[in-house]
Amino acid sequence: MLPLEKFKTVIASTPLISIDLIVRNDEGKVLLGKRLNRPAKGYWFVPGGRILKDESFTSAFHRLIKDELGLDCVESKFNGIYQHFYDDNFSEDDFTTHYVVLAYEINIGEDLSNLPLEQHSSYQWFSEDELLNNQQTHIHTKWYFQDNRQADFDMAATNSKLK
Repeated sequence: MLPLEKFKTVIASTPLISIDLIVRNDEGKVLLGKRLNRPAKGYWFVPGGRILKDESFTSAFHRLIKDELGLDCVESKFNGIYQHFYDDNFSEDDFTTHYVVLAYEINIGEDLSNLPLEQHSSYQWFSEDELLNNQQTHIHTKWYFQDNRQADFDMAATNSKLK
């Protein structure tokens, strides 16, 4: 674990790599948590977290489904790569946060009754329409359910600039 000031320097200077978990129940509804921390504090957001230094993608995925959902094993489908840019960060200091996000979709048939409350104050199941129309659902979460996905948009814009 890095000392706080060094961790702030890392976040201010580099993108972070994270995994977001798009969790669906048997009804097709999506699990969102109300964020307690910055960035995205106060918004509904999918569970997820950072990949740690020297941690493989597989190890990070298994750690996150355990820590965020209390699950040991799940089947997942890769949803895509996204970029999340925030004007703020976890601290009160004035710098931005940039995430490169690997999004995975998970379908679960069991009850998630013991979800952790360190990152989210509460959880709720949303239909896609409900979360897309909810003002408190963060735009980065909405991107996972919109036809014109941000990852595709960013890649198309990059490709057009390279021509």
